[in-house]
Amino acid sequence: MHDDDGKRFTGPSDLHLHSVCSDGTEPPADVMASAHRHGLRTVSLTDHDTTAGWAEAAEAATSLGMTLLPGMEFSAQHEWRSVHMLSYLFDPEHPALRAETERIRDDRIGRAERMVNSIGRDYDLTWDDVLAQTTADATVGRPHIADALVARGLAADRSAAFDGLLHPRRGYYEPHYAPDPFRVVDLVTAAGGVVIMAHPASGRGVLPSSLLRDLIDAGLAGFEIGHRENTEEGKRLLRRLVAESDLIVTGSSDYHGRGKPNVPGENTTSDEMVERIIERATGTAPVYPS
Repeated sequence: MHDDDGKRFTGPSDLHLHSVCSDGTEPPADVMASAHRHGLRTVSLTDHDTTAGWAEAAEAATSLGMTLLPGMEFSAQHEWRSVHMLSYLFDPEHPALRAETERIRDDRIGRAERMVNSIGRDYDLTWDDVLAQTTADATVGRPHIADALVARGLAADRSAAFDGLLHPRRGYYEPHYAPDPFRVVDLVTAAGGVVIMAHPASGRGVLPSSLLRDLIDAGLAGFEIGHRENTEEGKRLLRRLVAESDLIVTGSSDYHGRGKPNVPGENTTSDEMVERIIERATGTAPVYPS
């Protein structure tokens, strides 16, 4: 399979991987090495609301003979529900998109500090404990607080932290700013990118069909149907929408290193769908091995 310049890319492809630049536990180069060990040949680094890992990931991926589709997982929200939008091959310097991601990251940091201060009134936890679990360019969030709780012996692992002190019922949870998914579609599309809704049929349920159809009309390109958190009933509904509108379908691992049990390549995206993403994008190009 070739792009317009005749460069080859081949699967298997995993287009949803996270590094320490957001809530993964490995540097971008190590994420690429993990993907390569699991037999992947086309990958995307999709850290939350940041492109900080793109350069390192590109160098590592191409040195291993893999193709990289630069990406990001955009945090959005519809009413009470968090909606994650995988965004591929957009221009990271697009002014409006860049301003929105900076706003999201800044609000995440403020929200994380407020949560830590609240927890710290009752438990031995400080903001410095959280910073010790992050890198300079990381999008700070609850996973880093969870790691700090584990390091302090206040939780056994991330999952236990989320089920414990970080659960809304414990009273320390605070919301953070996130744009409406329609704004994300508009921003990424204006920046030449392609938007695929991440794990849209998770245990929280599928968004209403009427809303999904409106998002498709606005430019949503498809759904990540191959994901361990999607329910079978939800996937059936999404496949009907895919058939109606000839949408792109992806499958991915949502790899976070030690942060989750997900394994690179446990779900993959077909070459045809990777090609459709590349053909649709105008913001930035895939990074091919030399």
